Amino acid sequence: MYRFLLTPRWWGINVFALLAIPFCVFMGSWQLSRFEGHVRDHRSATEQAASARTEAPRPLDRLLPVDKATSGRQATATGRYAKQLLVPDRELDGRSGYYVLTLLRTDSGKALPVVRGWLPGTADAAKAPAPPTGRVTVTGALQASETPGDNGVSAQGGLPSGQTSVISAASLVNLVPYGVYDAWITLDKADPGMKAVPAKAPEGSGLDLKAFQNLGYTGEWFVFAGFVVFMWFRLLRREVEAARDAELGLAPQAPDATQVPDAPRAPEAPEERTTTV
Repeated sequence: MYRFLLTPRWWGINVFALLAIPFCVFMGSWQLSRFEGHVRDHRSATEQAASARTEAPRPLDRLLPVDKATSGRQATATGRYAKQLLVPDRELDGRSGYYVLTLLRTDSGKALPVVRGWLPGTADAAKAPAPPTGRVTVTGALQASETPGDNGVSAQGGLPSGQTSVISAASLVNLVPYGVYDAWITLDKADPGMKAVPAKAPEGSGLDLKAFQNLGYTGEWFVFAGFVVFMWFRLLRREVEAARDAELGLAPQAPDATQVPDAPRAPEAPEERTTTV
């Protein structure tokens, strides 16, 4: 009854199933490992943020370049405040406002972007407190340069002079005649009249949409594997039932190909009738 499994058609079906099922299981396991990696990174970032609030700050140069291990760490730098910029369309506690960003010229000659605080409403240079004069030492959470599209950052163009939409060395270096660090810090205690901006988690370390997409793909691949198994058993069952019906004589028989059908008969000529006058 199961001799049909040795036919070329079923050899192809069996090989496909034997290759497809392990492949789907492998891809599902890989997507699951990606999701678990996001969970571990999220847990590490949370623990790191908690420890960063209690650890002693370290000099900026010892924490560069910024990566997942150093992002959010307490950094300190000394210099003089220079150019001040506003970063519009930034939310804090559910309210729209703007960052007050001031470049700190360090002893190296390069400038460190420092977010001194947040103010509500539309960006207005007249409302932003002026930076302290003279030599200052700042302490805050170290952050990586922003990338448009991440964490709600938009590459907004056409901004008025004195504003920037992205906090990054690539954008700020075009606004000042000196070098800029590929990093920035947000002060733990905002300057008077402003609210402190909390540090952001490192990119790719949170349970964001991409992480849950990996979890969704995991379920899809395992569903595909189950579908392959289901279809294989369904085809097998149908073949077995067809073979059993053929043994019992219940299957409809195909016409005999060797039997020659009767030739069509020519129509008979109509009978002639004679009429005697």
